[in-house]
Amino acid sequence: MILHKGASLIAIINDTDSSNIRSIYNAVYTLGYDAEVIKYEALSDKYSHLIIPGVGSYQSALIKNLSQTKEKIHNYAKSGRPILGICLGMQLFANWGEEGGGANGLGLISGEVLKLPQDNGLLLPHVGWNTVKVVKSHPIFKGVKDNVDFYFVHSYHFICENNANIYGYTDYGEDFISVVGQDNIIGLQFHPEKSQSNGLKLIDNFCNWDGEC
Repeated sequence: MILHKGASLIAIINDTDSSNIRSIYNAVYTLGYDAEVIKYEALSDKYSHLIIPGVGSYQSALIKNLSQTKEKIHNYAKSGRPILGICLGMQLFANWGEEGGGANGLGLISGEVLKLPQDNGLLLPHVGWNTVKVVKSHPIFKGVKDNVDFYFVHSYHFICENNANIYGYTDYGEDFISVVGQDNIIGLQFHPEKSQSNGLKLIDNFCNWDGEC
């Protein structure tokens, strides 16, 4: 396979038993990149980019799958190589999440994950297409118009400790943070792999990103 200029080999983590692993792999492969689906213990310097997907419970993902991997992930992050978190994968970047009684997160981006407000009459989970309002430029959005729709499935949202880490909002009764970032780390609450051409463009941009903003 002929690789694009950015990525040499992309690691897609499967320790959370996410149902969208195949969709993400297919998207990366279709765009012309090589990828491997791995467990965290297999993460090594041979991977140029890391994708952390996730559909499921914050607490169970951390306690059952990620509690022994924080040092490995932090070392990877310190190397400056790009990391993408999708849905639960984005939420795991936080310090703490309340789902399932609460659990500590990876602590890569300071903040916490709380349930979406339920006093606005809207149903949870938040499922379907919704608009992302980009409030801060980032290489992952290169060539993507602002205020376009992406596909969401979630009941919890990320609350950043530092506003500098907020890159995008989405309205579901009230605004919630739908894109977070810090240095070589970027998180998307929505599913780019299920968001047609705009989502594929985001994945392509990530795979071409060198980790610098």
